[in-house]
Parts: sequence; structure tokens; C-alpha cells
Amino acid sequence: MNKIMRKLLLSLIIIAMMLSSAACSGSNKTGAEGEAKYTFKIAHIAPTAHSFNDAAEKFKEELEARSGGRMTAQVYPAGQLGNEADMVQQIQSGSVDFGIITAAYLSSRAPAFSAWFAPYLFDDYNDVNEARKADVAKKVLATLNEQGITGLDYHFSGHRTMLFKDKKAMSPEDMKGLKLRVTPSPTLQDWYKSLGISPESLSLPDVYQAVQTGVIDGMDMDLDVTVQNKYYEVVKYGAVTNHMVWPGVAITNKSKLEKMPAKDQEIVLSAISAAVEYANKKRAGQEGEFKKILTDNGLELYEIDKSVFKQQIEEFDKKYGAVDPLIDEFIKAFR
Repeated sequence: MNKIMRKLLLSLIIIAMMLSSAACSGSNKTGAEGEAKYTFKIAHIAPTAHSFNDAAEKFKEELEARSGGRMTAQVYPAGQLGNEADMVQQIQSGSVDFGIITAAYLSSRAPAFSAWFAPYLFDDYNDVNEARKADVAKKVLATLNEQGITGLDYHFSGHRTMLFKDKKAMSPEDMKGLKLRVTPSPTLQDWYKSLGISPESLSLPDVYQAVQTGVIDGMDMDLDVTVQNKYYEVVKYGAVTNHMVWPGVAITNKSKLEKMPAKDQEIVLSAISAAVEYANKKRAGQEGEFKKILTDNGLELYEIDKSVFKQQIEEFDKKYGAVDPLIDEFIKAFR
């Protein structure tokens, strides 16, 4: 290849790289007033009817309003950009700008997030919403920094409940030997094993049929997904234990955020804070609505006093408090 051809090829490669860079998510251009303009991608794994999507759409709305239209966004729900591992990787590379990722998944990357799954730590949504503002909760977010990720805030999509196909379980003795679908998080699965339950890691699309055919005896689930996926058609009993909250964590690429002008960083931070506050309060107000829908459709809901799990709660605190000092600090702050 002669010198002229090599120069031409090099020029074409540089042009292609420039065009590719301009097309990336989070791309910014300078407006007439000299301020940067952004187009963001926001991703999460939940369906559009889920509260994760409420938080994402509100975040988009707040970004656009607070920036005077300089910041626009596209929401990609329902795992359109892949599973949570894929989305986190894309955020680390900068091809996706923001994600709402379950703390259950993040606990596999940063163990301190397991603190949120300490059983019976919070009495209600108001307690949980206030807890997200505590210093120890912010310290947990900061454990993502070393992975090139900034944890922005928390959104809670409900408390976990226990659904049983045909047995009204009232104690660990009643639950012993049952197979329940449990999110494949070591923390959650450990909790159920301590109750004598065999936790099964099934994907959500497979759960309905697995209960229907007797492959599993029920599931750990929040009420909104129970309504959306019509699990009341295949389970008879629902123990409203509210034993764990279900946090989503809003995250972004640390380097990209820090390179934004201070004014624009503040817009992002204030927009996500307003979005999760809105979505948390909206979800808290839906609990009675979801319970009515479920009982109207024949699901028997009942409560179990947390005192029957006293031994298992103490074992959890001891085991996970030793895993990470932050988990121990978190549990002691809210227990």
C-alpha cells in the first residue's frame, strides 16, 4: 500500500470514529447559549406497568424540565437492552447513561447492598424512604465507585411477600420442605434456606407455569408483580410478611458524570432525587389497591407475626454483619 493510500485509509478511519462517537448515548452538543445539550439512555429490567418505569419516566421528565430542554432522554424498559449484567456493563462502558438496577443484582458486585435485605428491618414505606437518605445508605452507594459507577439514589418497588399454591403456611415449621421461586441473590436465598425452604431460581416468565404444574409450591414476590402477572390464578394463599424491601438503585457512569459541568451534575442529581421521591410515594399509596385486586380475585391474604422468625432474624444479622462492616452498621442503624 503506497503512502497516499495509507493517508486516505487513516483519514477514513478517523472520520468513522468521529461519527461513531457523535452517535453514542449521552452525546452532547453546544447550544446557541454555549450550554451543553444531552441525549441520554435510561434502562431497567421491569415491565412498563412497574414502579421502576414510573421512576425512570419521572426522571426523564425532571431532566427535561430542570434543564430547559437541554437534556432529553429515552427510556428502555423491560430488559430491552439486555439483562442487568448487560446493562451495568453498558453503563460502565458509557454506551448507556443511567440504569435502575436491583440491589439484589448489585449485591453480587458490591456485598454491602445485601444490607437492604436484612429481614424485618423496616415497618413501612415511610421508614424505608427516610432510610435511603441516611449516611450509611449513602456509604453503601459509594461502594460502587471503584467499579467506575456512581450510585445516585434508591427506589423501592414494594415489600416482599410469600405466596403459596395450596398451603397456608404460618411458621417455619409449616414452610419446611416447600419449593419457592426466589430471586437468585445469595442473601435472599440464604434467608429462605434458614426457614427450611428450598429456593428455586426461575426466570419470571417461567414462574406461572411452574406453580401451575406443581414444579414449585409458590414464590417470594411483591404485590404489584403478583397483580401484573396474575399469579393469583395459580396460588391460593399470600402471607403479607413484608419481610424485606425491594430496592432499585439508580446508577450512572462515574467518569461521565464528573466530566459534566457542575451545573449539569446538579440537574442530574436533583432530577433523580425528585423522581425516586415521587415513585416511592406513589408505590406506597398503591399497597391497598393491590391487596383489594388480589382478594377480589380469590387470593387469601393474611399476616404472620415476625416473632415466629426471631431465631432466623438473629442468625441473619450475625452472619451478614460479619460479611461487611457496612452491613453491620446498616443493620444496627435501623434494627
